[in-house]
Amino acid sequence: MPAWLRLVSAPQDKASGKLWDGALEAQHAFGDLDGQRPAFLAVHDAVDDGIAYRAELSVCVDASVLSDDPILRHEAQLPDSWWNDLAGKLEKASAVDTGRVAVRQRYMGWAIPEFVGIPAPAVSCWNTAHADVHWANLTQPLRLLDWEGWGQAPEGFDAATLYAYSLLQPDTAARVRIAFPVLGSPAGLAAEATVCAQLLQTVGRGDNLVLEDRLRDWSEELSRRRP
Repeated sequence: MPAWLRLVSAPQDKASGKLWDGALEAQHAFGDLDGQRPAFLAVHDAVDDGIAYRAELSVCVDASVLSDDPILRHEAQLPDSWWNDLAGKLEKASAVDTGRVAVRQRYMGWAIPEFVGIPAPAVSCWNTAHADVHWANLTQPLRLLDWEGWGQAPEGFDAATLYAYSLLQPDTAARVRIAFPVLGSPAGLAAEATVCAQLLQTVGRGDNLVLEDRLRDWSEELSRRRP
């Protein structure tokens, strides 16, 4: 049976924590998410000369990702059933109980004023997020890839992330808002402001520059929505 082998390594004293254990913990928490998350087949750990190694064998995904880049460079032509599946699977994942943290309140309290220019909005609900939902982690038929960073985040965080990476394609960005009505709502403001701040921070480092103008526009919209 075709399978995907992922190999990671780190100094033995650093081979732990959210990203190191994320994929394995995702398997325990979500399983294959009704066939739309590549399930693990085996995991093997080894240590040699102070270096820890982990080999993760998972089901091979035969569908291509929707983009080679997290940023969508062309309008996504996807059926309503795909959008419904995505929303349903993220909602199911959001109900999983976990102590893992994807977004920290302390970060929000610093980054949102710094990059969006508003006080960090109150979070009305924290739930479990994939925390890296962009176009290079999605396929058609739907599979959700790369679960290393999952954990608790403000409600709507995954939707806001996908929206941010869709900003160059207005029709797709509008479709994201339809699929995830939390966007644009008071409940979604904290997540949207967090994602906007995160990406504007990357712009300041010289990354995602193509999104800068759209992110500035989004930031202004969020400022207008501030209570």
